[in-house]
Order: sequence, then C-alpha cells, then structure tokens
Amino acid sequence: MRRISRVDNNQREIVEILRKIGASVQMLHYVGFGCPDILVGFRGQNYLFEIKLEGRKRNKAQIRWHSNWNGEVHTINCAGDAMRIIGAIGTDK
Repeated sequence: MRRISRVDNNQREIVEILRKIGASVQMLHYVGFGCPDILVGFRGQNYLFEIKLEGRKRNKAQIRWHSNWNGEVHTINCAGDAMRIIGAIGTDK
C-alpha cells in the first residue's frame, strides 16, 4: 500500500498567495512517487513546484522523479520564491 504524501506546513500559505494573485493552482502532492506538490498556471505558462520547509531536502523518490522529468521543476520554500519564478514580482533580491 502506498503511503500518503506528507504536506509541508508552508504549502497552504503558498497556495493561498498564488491564488490571490490570479494563478491557477492544482494540488499534486497526493500523486506520490516523487511527483511535485503543485502545478501552477500563470499568464499562459505552467510551473511545477516542490514545496519544502527551509532546511529540508528532497527525498529519494522526489530526486528520482525530478531527474527523470524532461521539463522544469522548481523547489521553493515560500510564496516569494514562487512569485519570482513565475514573474509576478521582481528578481532583485
């Protein structure tokens, strides 16, 4: 039996902020097997995000999934990280 994927405590806040700026957010954490936590659509582009608390690292399944994916996957710690990646705020930090 497959274990339900654990959700980091910062995920809810990140998702709420992204939705407030008009991004579409699809939860993917329940897929498991290393699949990223969320899919974000913003200004006609799609982004895959793995959400981690500061100091936490990806597990073996996540590392394997990310390395086998033929597209971009971003690991983020906060909404600011996501907003910079999708271009909702500047990158001057």
